[in-house]
Amino acid sequence: MSPLCEKFVKPDQLHEPDRLYPLHAWICRDCLLVQLEAVVTPGELFSDYAYFSSYSDSWVTHARNYCDAVVGRFSLTDRHRIVEIASNDGYLLQHFAARGLPVLGIEPAANVARKAIERGIPTEIRFFGADAAAEIVARQGRADLIVGNNVIAHVPDLNDFVAGLKQLLAADGVITLEFPHLVRLIEHSQFDTIYHEHFSYFSLLTAERVLRSHSLQVFDVEELQTHGGSLRIYVQHDGSGGHRVTPLVERVLQEERRGGFDRLEGYGGFSAKVEAVKSALRAFLERAKAEGKRVAGYGAPGKGNTLLNYCGVGPELLEFTVDRNPHKHGLFTPGTRIPISHPDRIAEARPDFVLILPWNLKDEIVAQLSYVREWGGRFVVPIPSLRVF
Repeated sequence: MSPLCEKFVKPDQLHEPDRLYPLHAWICRDCLLVQLEAVVTPGELFSDYAYFSSYSDSWVTHARNYCDAVVGRFSLTDRHRIVEIASNDGYLLQHFAARGLPVLGIEPAANVARKAIERGIPTEIRFFGADAAAEIVARQGRADLIVGNNVIAHVPDLNDFVAGLKQLLAADGVITLEFPHLVRLIEHSQFDTIYHEHFSYFSLLTAERVLRSHSLQVFDVEELQTHGGSLRIYVQHDGSGGHRVTPLVERVLQEERRGGFDRLEGYGGFSAKVEAVKSALRAFLERAKAEGKRVAGYGAPGKGNTLLNYCGVGPELLEFTVDRNPHKHGLFTPGTRIPISHPDRIAEARPDFVLILPWNLKDEIVAQLSYVREWGGRFVVPIPSLRVF
């Protein structure tokens, strides 16, 4: 049982109990999709969202590099239309707009979408699916490039979402989708990536299966370092012949088959690895407390809240955490009620250890907090196994 990872607690709500929901990942015996039960509605999850992509410098750079690459690869000009699903605060579309390309963002979180609109990024505040796609096509026509970064995992009705992609895509258009790679999640014990906003967890095998069922074809794949190891897949209409399928697609599929991800048995043993991460983190924090050491956190990401709640870590073990997102300052983490402050508090408190909760941004964060070395402070990452450095 766990609270929603982006529902932060206001000071006047500290006396109220958290609403808890089952957080249990299942695997389908038929299609092997790893998924959660849809116990929370998308409206409850995303109506007022606390995640703003632009507060991560490395993620904005990732988006800029993607824009440069696809504009060149697919010869995109101002005659082409780009649509991003779950466009957040405009962190990605701003790079296309700066080149004069027509863009449209679709973002269900109204508070986040307004930030994009303020930037001059046309954004529709709505959930995406087949009905939304039909309305957009009727008003504006089809899209030459559809971008979906870390969104396909967030939709409870997967087939409706993919049907919408199919309907919105121009005859010779391209879809790119990025998502955390299930293989890396299991290999590296990244259980904190599992939270209520993520309904599905994909291998290339399962992603290709659902796309193929809607007559869409994966023609290329890239393995990325983002989010602890992600895939970016390139998709076209099946039979369009626009792009040849690269050898990389079969190479990744073969790797997954060798790892046993094409059968149920390949998914065994994950729970034991998760328990080991929990035991190591608690042992470290309890030992630090017994020795009179101060431990602060960096970040208040969704993954961090899964980690803290599953491991039972509250302010008695983690004094406070900090975050660059000002929308989280003065709030408390859901479930564990750890106070969230401005990053300057690290320099003021001079903790002995800084626990990095968004471990996927470790290098960026260590560079930002290089001054911690001045008083002999050290960094801690909990995943894939506890490391102090």
